[in-house]
Amino acid sequence: MKNKKFIYLSLIFFSVIFAQCQNITKKDYSKVKVSSELDTVSYYLGALWGKQAVANKVTELNYDALIKGFEQAFNNDSTIPPDFAVSMYLNQYVSKKYEATLRDENKEYIENNEQFLADNSKKEGVITLSSGLQYKIITEGTGPRPASSDQVKVHYTGTMIDGTKFDSSVDRGEPAVFAVSGLIKGFTEALMLMPVGSKWTLYIPETLGYGGRPQGAIKPFSTLIFDVELLEIVQNQDQPQE
Repeated sequence: MKNKKFIYLSLIFFSVIFAQCQNITKKDYSKVKVSSELDTVSYYLGALWGKQAVANKVTELNYDALIKGFEQAFNNDSTIPPDFAVSMYLNQYVSKKYEATLRDENKEYIENNEQFLADNSKKEGVITLSSGLQYKIITEGTGPRPASSDQVKVHYTGTMIDGTKFDSSVDRGEPAVFAVSGLIKGFTEALMLMPVGSKWTLYIPETLGYGGRPQGAIKPFSTLIFDVELLEIVQNQDQPQE
């Protein structure tokens, strides 16, 4: 596994290389000679960081601000934010850019999923919450509702809008036990509304699911459909265990 600190440091340095390429009028870098060992190391680092820039969707920079940060770091300026703050910000930026690119690449699929939810919301028995979660009550149980601190035993089958099945405790022949708070947002929200003994169909938009993260057979930006039977609350995590 790559060292995260090195990766984020690399982001800063390859940004220098990339920014300078954007300011090609200052110097024609194609004429720079690579002859000594130091030249070669410098060139290879530049090539590596340049490739990382492309891979991480870094396509524009404020060159003056970048050089300011580089010089302050090089001179051990104490006013620079701590490494963890820099790393966290860069990680969030790169993730945001990457997801924006993914959304553009999957525009048609996203629109199909949004249209499915819009059409589904008009169907009889389907309830749409302010969060975007949709559900339909098949059987209404009479037991207690789980809290976020509970663990629950459920049977479920998960599909995407095209009918592709990606998981099923029913097929495995054994109920699953989950921590309510350890699931995707839409599933957690639904479980806390379901009395024990209920059978519901959940329609979870990607914003309450996995978003742009692929999960095995689940495509990025997928609406998830779950047939869920809440069998019992098996443990309250706030209660001490014997």
